[in-house]
Parts: sequence; structure tokens; C-alpha cells
Amino acid sequence: MPKQPRNPNSESKAARPPAWARVAAFVALIAVLAILNARFGWSETLMGTDAVARMQDALAAHPVEAAITYVALSVVGCVVLALPGIAFAIAAGVVFGPWLGTVLCWLSMTIGACLSFLVGRYFLKDAIGPRLARNSTLDRFLFQGAGKSDVYLLAVTRLVPLFPYNVQNFAYGITDIGFVPYALYSGIFIFPGTAMYTLAAAGFTAGADAGVCFAVAALLLAGSLAIAAVLKRKAHLE
Repeated sequence: MPKQPRNPNSESKAARPPAWARVAAFVALIAVLAILNARFGWSETLMGTDAVARMQDALAAHPVEAAITYVALSVVGCVVLALPGIAFAIAAGVVFGPWLGTVLCWLSMTIGACLSFLVGRYFLKDAIGPRLARNSTLDRFLFQGAGKSDVYLLAVTRLVPLFPYNVQNFAYGITDIGFVPYALYSGIFIFPGTAMYTLAAAGFTAGADAGVCFAVAALLLAGSLAIAAVLKRKAHLE
């Protein structure tokens, strides 16, 4: 009797834990991190009043290592500890200045957004996605419109954040948006916000360049609001 050909897709699906187990693992992981954070004070270490001073000392001694450390700490702080991204934008502006600080903050937030998306996609999508799809409005907006409204959805929520940055990143993993367009559009639309906060923070320590920093930050804010409004209106018209 001839052997039936193996289906690698069915084998890979069978090898994956069931949806409920992944959700349970996600909840357990969050609980463990919260307990460890409370025990060891990681949030206070990253957000404490002396954190900026320590980073400035590290920058003076080892500039490259300081930049890498900032990116790593920002990603961990946003993804693992769910700390507000604006705090790391302010730190980037104060420590690294307006231009390098903007680049490092944008890079950190983009990497963090991508990692959070992948966590949400693996742990939560199979369990929560079908429940959201039962709502006709959410189904049309998050699932049926995937591919057509990606740019509008990401632009509006990134340029004018209606929900916390960390929540957005995990939530997008539940939708049908592909990882590549998500990463691309997130990187594009995260930039104005990160640059605005970083430049504004740098303005307080920029000396003669303070006016330029504040002016560019104000222009970025106005431009972000205008672009988000146009894209939102266009999405409704379509």
C-alpha cells in the first residue's frame, strides 16, 4: 500500500500549542514580569531621576556602547515592562541631543513595535481574533480591510495616538495586517511623534539651538495632525 505524502503545514499546525495554551502562557509571562519588576524595581531603575545622569556618563566614556545600551533598554522597557515610550524619547533628547537622539529613539520604538506585534500575533491572534471578528464593525475594519486600509489605520493611530503605544503594538498582532507592511508603515508614521518629543526635550538643553528644536517639534505636531486628518477623511470616503 503506497504511503500517503506528508503535509508539512498540517504537521506544523499540530506542533503548535493550542490557542488557549498560548494565551495562558502570555498571561503567565506578564504576571511573572510584573512580580519581578515589583521585586527588583526595574522600572524605577530605567525611569529614575539618576538614569539620565548615568547614561550621560556612559555617553562621555563610551559613545557607541551608550547608544547601543539606550536602544536595548528602550526596547526592553517598552515591550517587556510596558513603560511609556515618551519617557525614552525625552531621555534620548536630553542625553544624545536632538538629531542623534531622534534617530536612536525612532529605531528603538520601531524595533519595540515589531517585537510586540510578533508577540501578539503568536500568543493572542488565534484566540482573540475570532472573537473580535464576530463584531461586524471590527471585522470590517481589522480583518476584511487588511491590505486596503493598513496605511490609514496605522497612520491615524500612530500620528494621533488614541490608545497607548504599547497596547497598539500588541493589538495589531491580532489583526490580519501582514508583518512587512506593519513594520514599514509603523516605522514611517512613528517617526514624526518620536522626533517631536525628542526635539522638544532636547530644546531644554540645546542652548542656542533651542529655538530650532522647539520650532521643528511644533511643525511636526501640526503636520502629524494634518496628515492624520486627511488620511482619516480619505478612509471614510473610500
